[in-house]
Order: sequence, then C-alpha cells, then structure tokens
Amino acid sequence: MLSVNNLALRFSDKKLFEDVNLKFTKGNCYGVIGANGAGKSTLLRILQGELEPTSGEVFITPGERLAVLRQDHFEYDDERVIDTVIMGHERLYQIMNEKDSLYAKEDFSEEDGIKASELEGEFAELNGWDAETDAEKLLVGLGIMKDSHGLLMRELSGGEKVKVLLAQALFGNPDILLMDEPTNHLDFAAISWLEEFLINYENTVVVVSHDRHFLNMVCTHMVDVDFGKIKMFVGNYDFWYESSQLALKLMKDQNKKSEEKIKELERFIARFSYNASKAKQATSRKKLLDKIKVEDIVPSSRRYPFVGFKPNRETGKDILFVEGLTKTVDGVKVLSDISFTLNKNDKVIFLSRNKMAVTTLFKILAGEMEPDSGGFKWGVTTSQAYLPNDNAKWFEGVDLSLIDWLRQFSEEKEESFIRGFLGRMLFSGEEPLKKVPVLSGGEKVRCMFSKMMLSGANVLILDEPTNHLDLESIQAVNDGLKNFSEVLLFSSHDHKFVETISNRAIELTPKGIYDRVGDFDEFLENQEVQAAIDKMYK
Repeated sequence: MLSVNNLALRFSDKKLFEDVNLKFTKGNCYGVIGANGAGKSTLLRILQGELEPTSGEVFITPGERLAVLRQDHFEYDDERVIDTVIMGHERLYQIMNEKDSLYAKEDFSEEDGIKASELEGEFAELNGWDAETDAEKLLVGLGIMKDSHGLLMRELSGGEKVKVLLAQALFGNPDILLMDEPTNHLDFAAISWLEEFLINYENTVVVVSHDRHFLNMVCTHMVDVDFGKIKMFVGNYDFWYESSQLALKLMKDQNKKSEEKIKELERFIARFSYNASKAKQATSRKKLLDKIKVEDIVPSSRRYPFVGFKPNRETGKDILFVEGLTKTVDGVKVLSDISFTLNKNDKVIFLSRNKMAVTTLFKILAGEMEPDSGGFKWGVTTSQAYLPNDNAKWFEGVDLSLIDWLRQFSEEKEESFIRGFLGRMLFSGEEPLKKVPVLSGGEKVRCMFSKMMLSGANVLILDEPTNHLDLESIQAVNDGLKNFSEVLLFSSHDHKFVETISNRAIELTPKGIYDRVGDFDEFLENQEVQAAIDKMYK
C-alpha cells in the first residue's frame, strides 16, 4: 500500500497543494488529472521520493517494491536493450552482476562459494531464471522485436527507447508502479497492449495521462489536482467528467427540487455501474461504482474553453485531388506515390509509422513545402486553415500582446471583438495584454485555435492538435471538431479524439496508402486490415 498523510508543498510564497490525504491500494489504478501546472508530475515525484514535501509524509508498506517510468531517454545509451529492461528490478540486476563477478574470479574461495550460494537462493526467489524471458515478452508486446534486444540503447529511435523504458518500469511485477504520461510517443498497437497489461495487473498503479481513452480503459479511480487540493474519486475519466458536469448543471438548476436532483444522480450512477459491469475491468470497477453515494458526486471547478468552427460557406462536391505525391526529406523518402481523393464531409485521420510522413503531407497541402513529384488540387469552393505540429514561426520574434497578435488575423479589428475570441479560450481579465513571448506551449496552441476560428475555413488541417493541451482543452477541441460540419484532415495519438471524430482512415506507407472508410476501432481491430498494412511496410 502507498499512502500520503497531511501532505503539503510550497515553493517560496506559492502554495501548490496542502492537507493532502490519499491511500493507494492493491488492485487499483489511479489516474492523476489536473490543469497544466497544477502539480500532477510533482505529486509523482514526491511519491517516488525524488522531491521532499514541505510537510507531511509518504508511507510505503515495508518490503514492497516501487517502480517508476523513467523520462531520460539517454540515461541507458551504453546498455544493451535487454539489460536496460532487467535494470527495472534493481536488486535482481545487482545479484546478477555480483554472481558474474564471483564466478569470474580465478582464485574462487570457499567464502566465495558460500556467498554465491546465498546469491543463487535469492536469485531463484526473485524469478531470476525467467528474467530474460520475461523481459523479452514485455519488449515484444510493446513492438520491440527480438533482433533488437541485443542492441545498445543508443542504436534505437526515440520512440523505441520510450518502449524499452516502459518495459523496464513494468519488469518484475513491482508492487507499486508510477508512470508519467506512459502513452506519449507510443503507437496505437503499443497503447492497446499496455492497456491490456494494466487491466490485468494485480498491484497498485498511479498514472498521469492526458489520454482519455487510456484513463477510461485502465483506471478505477481519478485523483484530481485542482486549486491547491488533491481529491480522489471512484470511477474512470468519463465517470468523473460526466458526473461532475451533471452535478454542476443540477447545482445551477434552481427550479429543480432536491429530491429530483438526487434521483437524477442515482440514475446516472446506475447507468455507469451497468456499463462498468460489462467492461474488461468489470469486477473491481462495478463493485466500486455500486458503493458510490450521491453525495460523493461534486461539481467540478474546472473551466473549459469554447472551441467552435463556423465555415463562411459550404464546400461543394470537389474537395481535394492528390496524385502521385512523392517527397524525400534529409535523404529519407517520407512520401511515396501518394494518391487519394477527399469527399464532402470527410473527417480523415492520417496515420503512418514514419512520424514525418503525415507532417510532410500536411505541409505540402498547406502550401508550406513543395513535393519532389506529383501534385494536388483543392476544389474551388474550399478554403483551408492549418494547425502545424510546430507553431514556432507564428510566435518567434513577435513582440505583441495577445490582442494585437490575434488582431492580425481578424477582419474585425475592435478590441472588444478580439477579447471575446480570446475569452472563449480562457484568456480573460489582464491576460490578453500578455506578450506573446511569455506564452506556454498550451497557450500558444489555444491562440492558434482562435486564429483558425476567425478564418471561417471549411477545410481544417490539424497536425497533432492535442499536443501541449490539458484535458479540459482537449475535451473542448474534441467537442468543437465533432460539431464541425465540413471537411477535416488530422493526425493524433489520442484514441478517443480519433474514434469520436474520424469517419475515414488513411495510412501512409512506403508503398502508397491504405484507405478505409468507417469506424476507427474497427479499423484497428480488423486483423486482415492490419496484416495488409504490415505488408505495405515490408
């Protein structure tokens, strides 16, 4: 068991949180959520002993092993991949090295023999004989095949290193597992494998994530870091979000009697409890939800931006024709003979195992890059707005206030109008007077969305639009794009975002495209489809 008692943390005169009392127990997965800067990652650092709280204490049951997902992708560059995974169990790896040193001695003594015997006993108790096999299973499950297990970490790509470090954290069945954004840089297949692993994991998991689908799949509790407090709620992310929104609505509804409000909340709990009983995590989650009382459901104090796109005109029949696009970047061919046609009302998720492929295609379609060969043509009724993966060029060297920055892209120049748009994106009071250079990554993305909303475009091109955003902003963008009536081209690693928005998937491969209309989950789960795509990468 892991628990915190009367925890508080202050930086000089700033209080991050105080009076925190939490208990994390075996068999449960706790999702830590909160606005950017609220203290989610800081809480994990305190739990793992990396940061001392101002007051209070962290307690771990004696004898229990705690494992942490490491974030330094270069820490193990000189180690073999398989060894890096086994290092996740520090004591086991130490024993393995001690044994090797003893057996390598030329003057092996009786005392060395006794020590070796003791080490062999502890090695067996820790399942040391299965260590390499267990490490291999984790790596293969995450998509790192056996021919890479003997390589040095420096020989892997950044995404592959992430998977190895994740396998390291999972190795050896730790009693307590702490993970900060474990799905970052993972492909959908690896995320699905991790979800399945954690669903069946019998120990304690505490995870910070912006991936709502992941939180829904694995979590039994949500830990909400908000306004200097940290509170724990039963249920997954959807249960926390919908229950808090319903409680807020009922609180504002002055005409409803308290009895009616209680009945509505009870119906909500019953509906979610029924759905939970059919989920993969059924046993624990259903029992937990069945125990929830109406008074456990409280309104959220979170503020959500408003994202809404209103095109100035409808698109006609012709949207986009792409023929034979090919492009090489830094000596690597990232697009190879790409051809497709977009139709009215298409909302297309673009995928590729080469992360540069989709970004390159979007840059070409947005007019920011020229193809080596091939071409494309937009329909005469279309107008495009583009959200790049890297928005630096829109902000670097710009010494303007937010108001003046956004005014550049608006036909209406009145400050009250500009402030209205910024207010929708939660820039209120004195915030619109802030200078552009001091904006955070998330604030810059919200500014870019304001710019796009002003454009009136009827075709939106979005390259990883949820990057740098907190859960509230992701939810708002998700809702805004679901309601967008025209054409959408986008990339994303947020499963729920893709599933709720897209109606078509196009995968860019070295042998052209794989194009499929329909539900995204069906696309991912169709083994014939995925086998066909695999062949296109070989």
